[in-house]
Order: sequence, then C-alpha cells, then structure tokens
Amino acid sequence: MKAIADTKTEVSLSAAPDRLPRRLGLVSAIAVLVGSTIGSGIFRVPSSVAAEVGTVGAIALLWIVGAVVALFGALTLAELAALFPRSGGIYVYLREAYGAVPAFLFGWTELLVIRPSALGALALVFASYTGTFVPLGDTGERVLAAGAIAFLALTNVRSVDWGAFVANLTTAAKVLALALVGLIAFVFADVSQGALGTTIEWAPAAWGGFGVALISVLWAYDGWADLTFMAGEVKDPERTMPRALLLGTGIVVVLYLIINTAYLWVLSVPEMAASELVASDAAQRIFGLAGASIISALVMLSTFGALNGSTMTGPRILYAMAEDRLFFKPIAHVHPKYKTPDASILLCGALGIAYVSIRSFERLAGDFILGIWPFYALAVGAVFILRRRLPNVERPYRTAGYPVVPLVFLFASVLMLMNSLVRDTWPTLLNFGIILLGIPVYYVWNARRRSSA
Repeated sequence: MKAIADTKTEVSLSAAPDRLPRRLGLVSAIAVLVGSTIGSGIFRVPSSVAAEVGTVGAIALLWIVGAVVALFGALTLAELAALFPRSGGIYVYLREAYGAVPAFLFGWTELLVIRPSALGALALVFASYTGTFVPLGDTGERVLAAGAIAFLALTNVRSVDWGAFVANLTTAAKVLALALVGLIAFVFADVSQGALGTTIEWAPAAWGGFGVALISVLWAYDGWADLTFMAGEVKDPERTMPRALLLGTGIVVVLYLIINTAYLWVLSVPEMAASELVASDAAQRIFGLAGASIISALVMLSTFGALNGSTMTGPRILYAMAEDRLFFKPIAHVHPKYKTPDASILLCGALGIAYVSIRSFERLAGDFILGIWPFYALAVGAVFILRRRLPNVERPYRTAGYPVVPLVFLFASVLMLMNSLVRDTWPTLLNFGIILLGIPVYYVWNARRRSSA
C-alpha cells in the first residue's frame, strides 16, 4: 500500500503492508457483512420491542430509526474503509484520528467484552434452537455452543476461503428463507388477525421504553461495521469496501422491514410482546404446527452463519493490535501455509467458549452493544477529524450527505448511550469502567514495551 500523505501530515499506518492475502471479492464481502448481521436478533428482538413500546406505530418507527442509523453508519465508515483498507477496521480509524490510546481501548474492550460476548450470544442461540429438535438441557446446549465456536475457529484458521464459503452459503440460504417467509405471510395469512388489521397508534407506551427498545433494535442491525475488520483481505478495497458496506447494509434493512411487517401482519402487539419466540409463533400462524420447526431450522442456520462471520472478522482487530506492538506479538502470527491470523482466531474462540460457560444470552447481548457503540461513535467522528487533518488526500469514496449523515449517527449514538445509563445504570457503568480500565493498562504496556526495546 502506497504511503498516503498531504503537505503537512503523513498517515502513520500506511508504511506497513498487510501480510494477509487479499482473497475476498465483492460478493463474498457482502456475504460476510449480511451473514454477520442477520443472526438471532431478528427472531428474538421484535418481542422485546413490542413489550417496551406497545404500539404498531412505535414498533415501525423503531425499526426505521434503526435502519437509518445503520445506513448512516455504513455510509460514513465507507469513506474510512476506502481510505485505510487495512486489517483492523475501526481500530485503524481510531488510531489515525485520535492516537494509540483510544485504539488500544477499542482492542482492549474487543478482547474482554465485545468479541467473547458476540460469539457467546450467537452460539447460545444456535444451541438453544438445536435443542428444539434434540433435547439437550442447559449443560448440553452450552457444550454444543462451545463446540460450534471451536469448529468455526478451526475452519477459519484453515482458510479464509473456507470461512467465505460458509458465509456465502448460509447468507444466501437465510436471505432467501426470510424473504419467502415474508412473502407467504402477505399472500396466505389473514391480516385481520394481526396488528396491521386494526387502528394504528404511533405514540409508544413510554418514551423511556422506546430508548431501551432501540438498544435491542441496534443489536439486531449490528454487523454493518464488521466487514471493515477484514479490509486488509478484500480485493480492490478502494472500490469494493464502499460498495459492499452500502449494498450489504441495504439488503439487511430491506429484509428486516419485510419480516417485521410480516410479524405485524399475523400477530397482534400483545401477542408479540408475550411471545418468547415471536418468529416461531408467527410461522405457526402461517404454516400450522410445522411452522415452529421451519423457523427453528432457519434460526439455527442464521445464527450459525452469523457466528461464522463474527469468528472471521473480530480476530483481525487483535491481529492488527499485535502488528502495532500494542498486544502480544505472537497474536500477530500468520499461519505459514494457510495465510490466516491463526493465533488471534484461536484466542477469540477460546474466550468465546469461556463466556458461553458462565453467562446468559441477555447479558452477553447487552454487554456487546454497550461495549462497541462508544467506539462506533468515535469512528464516525473520525471522519470530521481526518477531513480537517488530511484535506489534500485523495479519497476514493466520500460520505454521501456529509456532514449531516455522520452528525445524525452521532446524535443517535449519544442518545442511546445516555438512555442506557439512566435505565440500566449499573451494567452500563460496569462496561464503561472496563473500557476506562484499559487506560492504565495501556501505559503499563507501553512502559514495558519501551523497557524491552
């Protein structure tokens, strides 16, 4: 990668080329994004959303707001992904804009909170739905979840092409399945039985509940940034990354709006709120008793694909940190034959297995969102800083709607985090505390590194 510079400032990370080969084309890049995003959220979150806001209009507004936030985030990060097509994604953008400390904090939080929580939550949902076909019990489900993480970690060590094949296959299958479920609902179900067959109210039962529900919605949409972590392995990244980010996020938004409309088409809001498995109940109303089995199989496929996507993307952050000597150097090891960051993949897999053993899905999902969204906001804010610092650098893609688009994303992020602090104070403070604990750890690490040098 050629050094990027303007008359005053040189980009600090441009000198060291990635050691990972560029193997992912546009289709595989889109599949990684869509596969990482569509996991368990769309099958579980609509129930909690209905319980929090209580009206059809508020439910629709939440999913539309979530779509706008995700699209605006993707539009903004596309500029940075084209400018810095390096492994690590957000980690790289934070370091270029703010320096080593915020970048280290992101990697620290990724190590202790974000990636283990994401892997654990997805694996637990995969195992719990597998339990609808084969009775496993709590212990059996946790063992299966741990086995799924281990299997996909080894698969992604074997080859990024193997991981991409799993992503392509599972993404195509679940996109088709979700679209068909929505289409069948509109054609064969009786709308008079659902919420859309009644008078639509727009105001939520409580605006505080609206903010809490938005966190769940953003969990369901999360994944649009994961592709940036693998930018160092994408072919022609200056062109491919913006296209994949925008097309992939657009596909997710369309599918989510379709499937939520299908839920409201066949179920009332109280039925959705009371349902533990809203997708299964909706399918049973459409397909009869076979509906629950159909949805269970779809959720298994969907969460397995998302688990694979998270296993592919997240370890690249720790790899990039180790490359920059902000983490143990052996974690930057690249397999001599398979050309994959095997050490970082195995480390993330081991932590995911540990979290599966000790935590619940709800806590894992909540920790993931609260851990990663402060860094999403900082990464989007980096666009403003880097445009001012590097005004003369050629940008293959520039954020559409700048500066309104990134400002709207930042406003939504701040509101969501403030609402979480008010409504779920102690877990939020705990996550922020873990993030800030990384500051003294960074200075200790830096002193150790200088001493050894």
